[in-house]
Amino acid sequence: MTKLKLGLPKGSLQDSTIDLFRKAGYTITVSSRSYFPSIDDDEIECMLIRPQEAAQYVEAGVMDVALTGLDWILDRDVVRVADLVYSKQLKRPVRWVVAVPEKSPIVSLKDLEGKRIATEAVDLTNQFLARNGIAADVQFSWGATEVKPPYLADAIVDVTETGSSLRANNLRILAEVMQSTTQLIANKASLAEPWKKKKIDRLSMLLKAALAAAGKVGILLNVPETALRRVERILPSMKSPTISKLQTEGWYAISTVVDESVIRDLIPDLKDAGAEDIVEFPLNKIVE
Repeated sequence: MTKLKLGLPKGSLQDSTIDLFRKAGYTITVSSRSYFPSIDDDEIECMLIRPQEAAQYVEAGVMDVALTGLDWILDRDVVRVADLVYSKQLKRPVRWVVAVPEKSPIVSLKDLEGKRIATEAVDLTNQFLARNGIAADVQFSWGATEVKPPYLADAIVDVTETGSSLRANNLRILAEVMQSTTQLIANKASLAEPWKKKKIDRLSMLLKAALAAAGKVGILLNVPETALRRVERILPSMKSPTISKLQTEGWYAISTVVDESVIRDLIPDLKDAGAEDIVEFPLNKIVE
C-alpha cells in the first residue's frame, strides 16, 4: 500500500503538534522508545524528526510532508503548503532575537562587531549580520544557549515565545532577527502525484480548521421575537448569526461562533436582553 510519509517535530513542538492532530481528527500515539509513532490512518506513516532537519529530508524525498519552522526552510527547495500559527505555548509566531546580558556594554547592533555569538541557527545569524554589515564570530550552540553569556559568548541569537527564559537568565533583547511560524511543507515530486496531493491537501485543510477553532466556542440560544433585535445588537459572530423560526409562534433559535474570551460577559448580557435556553459548546474545527 502506498503511504504518505509524514515528519512530526521532535522536541518542544511535539506535544502541541500531536494535540493539533487530535483536534484535526487524527490520534497519534508515541512510544517513549520509538521514533515512529502510530497514527489511526493506514495511509500515513509517521516519524519524529528534529525541526532543524525536516526540510532537508522533505527536499530529498525521504519524507513527503513534514511540520517545521519557517526559520528552518529558508534555503530549502520545498513547497510551503500551509502556514500553521501555533507554537509550544501560544497561538502566535515565535521570534529569533539577539540577546545580551543586562549589564553588557553592547547597546546597538554595531557593538556586535568582532564579538562571539552563540546560536543554533548559524546560517540565519550570519545572514542577519551580513545584512547589517557586521562581522562577528558566530559559534554553533548545542543547547542551553541562554546560559552562555557572558563567559562563553558576548551575545546569543535564540528563539523565544514570551521572553521569560531570557529574563530569567538576566538577558535583554537587542534586536529581532525574524519571526517564525510552523509550516506544513511538502516535497515537490510528492505533490505531483495525484493521490499524495489529495492526501496532503486534506491534511492541510483539517489542520487549518483545527487551528481556526482554537479560542472559539459555539453558542445556541432561543429568543422571543420581542427581544430579537436587542440580542442581535450584542451578539458577535464570525460573519452573521444563523437565525431560524421555532415551531412555537413568536420564538427564534440563534446559533453562532464567538471568541471564548468574551463568553463570560456575553452570556449574562444575552440573558438580560431576553435570551433563554443558552447553550455553549466547544469546537474542534472551523472549515472556512
